[in-house]
Amino acid sequence: MVNEASATADERRGRARGVSAQHVALGATNLNPFGDLHTVQHLSARLARGVRGVFEPLLRRECRTWAEPLVVQRLADYRAERPDGLTAWLPMAMTLGGAPAGQALAVLDGRFVLELLDLFFGGTGHAPTQLPTEFTPAAEVMVTQLGKLLAEPMRAAWEPLARLTFTAGHVELNPAMLANLDADDALVITRFGIAVDTAKPVFLDLLYPVSALKPHGPSLTGKVHGKTAEPDPTWRNGLTRAVMDVRFPIRSVLAEPMVSLSLLMGLKEGDVIPINVGSDVPVMVGGDRLALGTVGTSNGKAAIKLNTICYDIDSDFRGNLQ
Repeated sequence: MVNEASATADERRGRARGVSAQHVALGATNLNPFGDLHTVQHLSARLARGVRGVFEPLLRRECRTWAEPLVVQRLADYRAERPDGLTAWLPMAMTLGGAPAGQALAVLDGRFVLELLDLFFGGTGHAPTQLPTEFTPAAEVMVTQLGKLLAEPMRAAWEPLARLTFTAGHVELNPAMLANLDADDALVITRFGIAVDTAKPVFLDLLYPVSALKPHGPSLTGKVHGKTAEPDPTWRNGLTRAVMDVRFPIRSVLAEPMVSLSLLMGLKEGDVIPINVGSDVPVMVGGDRLALGTVGTSNGKAAIKLNTICYDIDSDFRGNLQ
């Protein structure tokens, strides 16, 4: 997995993680029906760039972002592993072609939200040592705005896999109040680290219900293991015909005489500039020499007879087409 930026060992140990998605206890229900989730991990690595684009303007400083290894676990287990304290649980409605397709979840630490709020209002990013028990209306608006900013990078990251769109909902303090999510629901949990200079990183979690991803099961596995499809012959033939109809201007350079500046400044109507036309004159297509030819006439019109082709059109075209 290639991340946007590599995290140090200390940063990766900064947050405890649940059981790996590939580790399933004998006799227990398999929470992950997809098997290999390398596709989602790769998707998260792409999304890490979008996460940086969201938070850098808010932090007003350059930051590093990376995707942590994902896990699959129940919502209740995820809640149990999180530290106590103020937390923002923001539902992100998922739609596919305008139809409801489930509900993702963005989870942020309350302290990080309050620091962003202080920065937004011109402060230094200070949060109180003793966190309040609930968010102020301004902090709730900040979380909702973060969801709106994250929606576009999430859509862009998922686009190669599924054309999902995301819409931020109303932030909750208690995950038990979240609609359409139950404590026993299995979730694919993706985590993104955000670090500024040498400061301790903070984390953003994006959770996707396994039930919402089941319709995309073939894409979750097929895009990793499937072979690259051969180009459609009909499409390739149509492209070739279209390219063959492209028109190019052809010109010939008969002569390029050189004159002094004094002669150039003294030119007037009726003056004659002598030129010598060689036996072979270049025939140009754009800035490239196509051929060499001899100047003459054909059917009473000036023409050039091509003597030598200098440019291998066929091989160059075929190479670019492939």
